[in-house]
Amino acid sequence: MKKQFNRMKQLANQTVGRAEKTEVLSDDLLQIERRLELARLVSHNTHKRLVSCLQGQLGTDTEKRHKKLPLTGLSQTMQEGGSQLGEESLIGKMMDVCGEAEGKLAFELLQHEMQMEKDILDPLNQLAEVEIPNILKQRKQLAKLVLDYDSAKTRWLQATKSTNPAMAAKVDSLKDEMDEALNKVEICKDQLSADLYNFASKEGDYARYYVMVSAPQFTVNANANMERSTVTQLLGDV
Repeated sequence: MKKQFNRMKQLANQTVGRAEKTEVLSDDLLQIERRLELARLVSHNTHKRLVSCLQGQLGTDTEKRHKKLPLTGLSQTMQEGGSQLGEESLIGKMMDVCGEAEGKLAFELLQHEMQMEKDILDPLNQLAEVEIPNILKQRKQLAKLVLDYDSAKTRWLQATKSTNPAMAAKVDSLKDEMDEALNKVEICKDQLSADLYNFASKEGDYARYYVMVSAPQFTVNANANMERSTVTQLLGDV
């Protein structure tokens, strides 16, 4: 309770300029820190939008997910219609062939979405909901520790300048408290610095997630074009 009070008092004094504020992070680390929250936000929003683009149900098993695809339902309906009309019916024959093609497209889409979940959605979610929040949480902890240090330093300086014997007697204990607070700041700062530099070093990997969003779609579209060519050829033979 007393520590919390000292923090609030120190923060108030720093806000109105009556006390110095210790800066522990270098300019390059502060620049990385400023990108963190924005990176978390855009990753969260992209993940949310990508999930909404999926036609299958996220996180379900392969068979259940395949059955839920609209293309799978269309394929089954067309093939059932083809069977009912029979091969002697031109409409029935084409419904069966096209229904089979839709089934292959459904399988391609399933593979695409499952690969996207593994390679893009899961890493983006990990980045936005775990990795960056952990760094931001540590940054808040460092801010608290810096306030503790500044508060201890202020009280120690006041004691060294005081003519009050009671205050003078506290100089050594206040010095120990200040040194202990500084040690905690250094430990937390070193860990946070390592995490910030690690984030910056991985930005290229994070950027590749967005490249991977589009790349698999070209494969799906290419396979769709192959199925379209097959159906078109059949139509030409009719």
